[in-house]
Amino acid sequence: MNRGIFYLIMAIVLWSGNYICGRFLADALPPHLLNTIRWVISTIILFAILFYKKKRIRLILNWKEFLISGFFGIFVFSTLLYWGLNYLTASQVGMITAFTPISILLFAIVLLRENISRQGLIGTVISVIGVFILFLGKSNAEEAGSWFGGILIILASLSWGIYTALSKKYSNKFDPLTFITGASFYGAILSAISCIGTVRVEHIQMTLETWLAVVYVSTLASVVAFIAWQIGVQQVGAGYSAPFMNLMPVCTLLFGIILLNETVTIISLIGGSISIVGALLASFPKPITERFLTQKRSEKL
Repeated sequence: MNRGIFYLIMAIVLWSGNYICGRFLADALPPHLLNTIRWVISTIILFAILFYKKKRIRLILNWKEFLISGFFGIFVFSTLLYWGLNYLTASQVGMITAFTPISILLFAIVLLRENISRQGLIGTVISVIGVFILFLGKSNAEEAGSWFGGILIILASLSWGIYTALSKKYSNKFDPLTFITGASFYGAILSAISCIGTVRVEHIQMTLETWLAVVYVSTLASVVAFIAWQIGVQQVGAGYSAPFMNLMPVCTLLFGIILLNETVTIISLIGGSISIVGALLASFPKPITERFLTQKRSEKL
């Protein structure tokens, strides 16, 4: 296996574990407090890495870029994700986040003025249909709250799409490590502010297992996964790395079933599968038909 692909898959697996831990921690910590703890720890580690690499970061001079990116990518995205996990299983969240590549594509068009191919447009429509079917699978009375949770996850995916577009927009100004460090710094501050007057001691129910889960989301699912993804992108290329994001719903589904004994309805599985197929179609860097024709021409030569 190509080493770059190995690192990409490692990052996806670790990020999928974040969903499992978020579901596990739903009754132990309020979502905004969990997000604050996660990113305070992660920010300290990221600053340590910057110091080790002797890199400088201008938090005051570049406050606007870091603050906006931290708001969408660290504060809003993660808080909504953990909040949604209070209402949905990790498996359901994983399948709904198949919409994330579509969100990235949409905001690349809106914020970066990128063009969308016919294949991308078709994939987007298919993925949206899949997510709609997923929501139809939540019509049972005992899952009424999951509609609200599903909306939270959709909003989280949209927020991540904005963050990804911003990271690409600022890629000429910041290297990836500096960018995520600055964003996490301001995102952690915003998350901490949201805890003021909203967190009560009785809402916190920590055990050894929950603390281990917190350590996981603060290190492996944040810093290690980020570094692995960046190494993979550098070795494989940004365009061919994007479709690997579609492995996350599959990994999360499997982890939810194996580790949390979750069950998935047939209609949810169908909707999730359709959404994943649509996202795959939309996020391939080169239209499938074009690649097929190019391959055939090369074979003839």
